[in-house]
Amino acid sequence: MDSTEVLVVGAGPTGLTLACGLRAHGVSVRVLDGAQGPAATSRANILHARGVEVLDRLGALGDLPQQSVTALRITVKLGERTISQVRFGDVGLGTARPALLASQATIEARLRDRLAELGGQVEWDTPVTAVTQDADGATATLGDGQAVRAGWVVGCDGAHSTVRKVAGIGFPGAPVADSWLLADVHIDWPGSDRAGTVVWLHRDGVIGALPMREVGGAEDLWRLMTYLPGAAPGQLGEAEILDRFRELLPHRTGMTGIRIRDAAWASVFRIHRRLAETYRSGRILLAGDAAHIHSPLGGQGMLTGIGDAENLAWKLALVASGRAEQALLETYQAERRPLATEVLKRTTANTRLQTSDHALVRFLRERIMSPVVNLPPVQRWATALAAQLWVSYRRGPLAGPGNRFGARPRPGDRVPDLSCRRAGNATRLHAELGDHWAVLGSGTAAAAPAAAARHLLGDRVHDLVCAEVPAGQVWLVRPDAHLAWRGDPGSGGLRRWLDTALRHGRAG
Repeated sequence: MDSTEVLVVGAGPTGLTLACGLRAHGVSVRVLDGAQGPAATSRANILHARGVEVLDRLGALGDLPQQSVTALRITVKLGERTISQVRFGDVGLGTARPALLASQATIEARLRDRLAELGGQVEWDTPVTAVTQDADGATATLGDGQAVRAGWVVGCDGAHSTVRKVAGIGFPGAPVADSWLLADVHIDWPGSDRAGTVVWLHRDGVIGALPMREVGGAEDLWRLMTYLPGAAPGQLGEAEILDRFRELLPHRTGMTGIRIRDAAWASVFRIHRRLAETYRSGRILLAGDAAHIHSPLGGQGMLTGIGDAENLAWKLALVASGRAEQALLETYQAERRPLATEVLKRTTANTRLQTSDHALVRFLRERIMSPVVNLPPVQRWATALAAQLWVSYRRGPLAGPGNRFGARPRPGDRVPDLSCRRAGNATRLHAELGDHWAVLGSGTAAAAPAAAARHLLGDRVHDLVCAEVPAGQVWLVRPDAHLAWRGDPGSGGLRRWLDTALRHGRAG
């Protein structure tokens, strides 16, 4: 029987991010997917700043920024009149990473390239049909009857997850709205502005246009999405979907002279809101759409799944290597499930706001809320919210109850991509993370605490000189760029935090 330390089921963005993170930490991984090969099309098409940061830390970003449309703004219109505009960019939270308009298929390709560099690959046409587990690991049965033994199995296999079902994990939820049409189309659009997304509000339903890029292709590819009550998945073919867009686009935008030529892809889908009852059952864990699904408005799905994977990767790597007890894995759900709950609530509310035809809701949406978005403080807040740069685990078990107040960043907070020096050379904090921890201090303050951390974490600890750290302090930063601990370098607190976290899954 073949064996591996971790079996990742599903080769979407979540599964690939997890596999890259585990391989970077030296963990053996097999990635299985029941599909015949990589997807050429996808619903997800935006990667917000936090997701760009994750890929950068993994070494998977590559030329993606050059091959993508930078999502500089979202413009909301009533007919030809602009009523609000959200501009993306640096929102004062320590990132210069803009959101990227790139298809999920392109992002997956970059992650597969990185996985190959790390010695891994995806095994296509290899469905998992059953998983059984015991105290020492799990055995997955494949579609051809063969079995694979693994220490851990992670279901990253989407909303209809086989892994979640065989683990007996509930996935309660309900539909949020009726059907939507989606199509990537080549358009003759005289005078179009491809610097961002345009959304038109209309009493019959919202419609949006997002510029897409084809490598080596003309600048005429757009993604169209519109709300269309009553349409059922599978009911309309590609030709019928294009005909509906040709009808709806001028009607809901008030624009003429736009000619939809053909489609690269078209689909009908319905929005559901679901959240797994637990993210772990023994040796089986869930991540991404296998654990949570919600409205695609706001581009939070792929981003949240990638964040799940980065959070889980370093924890599972420590457990698989024997440097941490299984209690550390309990912090994965404790930190990530509350975030998914918040994302589900927010995207559901946004979807209902955008699709309601109630007169009062239309008035609030078009006359009150949309103009408010033009205010600079609201713009910064909305951009940071969508980018998930606000995510903090301050209330999680690894932060500790006594660390919710005081100077920022606080334990659990994301640490910005600070300028640092390592061995005398200039570097960035986030460039030193991913497969390493970092101890930051001024002068030589970080050297001794970093040496102490290596006794528990191995060689995957960098000591960095950083002017942002107050004199008399050091900071311990996790591989996912969140602050683990800060304090007096001579107090022994850093080692106590690590010892308690690795053994008991809580702050020391």
